[in-house]
Amino acid sequence: MPDPFPMRGEIWFTEIPTEKGRRPVVIVSTNVRNSHPRANTVLVVPLSTSVHKSDVPTHLTLEPGETGLRERVIARAEDVAVIRKMSLRPAREPLRNLSNLQICKLSRMVAIAMNCG
Repeated sequence: MPDPFPMRGEIWFTEIPTEKGRRPVVIVSTNVRNSHPRANTVLVVPLSTSVHKSDVPTHLTLEPGETGLRERVIARAEDVAVIRKMSLRPAREPLRNLSNLQICKLSRMVAIAMNCG
């Protein structure tokens, strides 16, 4: 089976090695990298339905209307990860892509997580 061709801003499902079960992630790497024939990985930010605090500087709250998911989620920028393309699975129902503005917000949150903000 060939590797999927994920695009920046798309939501896919995968297993994060440090967590249990399959979860949604948003692709944050550039499409140049995502489509490169020798790149077998992508950068992702995990999405979580455990929304406890809304004032965490590395969390971006996303409503169902923004993602197409059934619940409000948070994008956890502090958990940015490298995932193999072959481990990505498409959603069962169509989902919305995050905008460039939302991806750029996440990149600033990654910088905060690295104490570079």
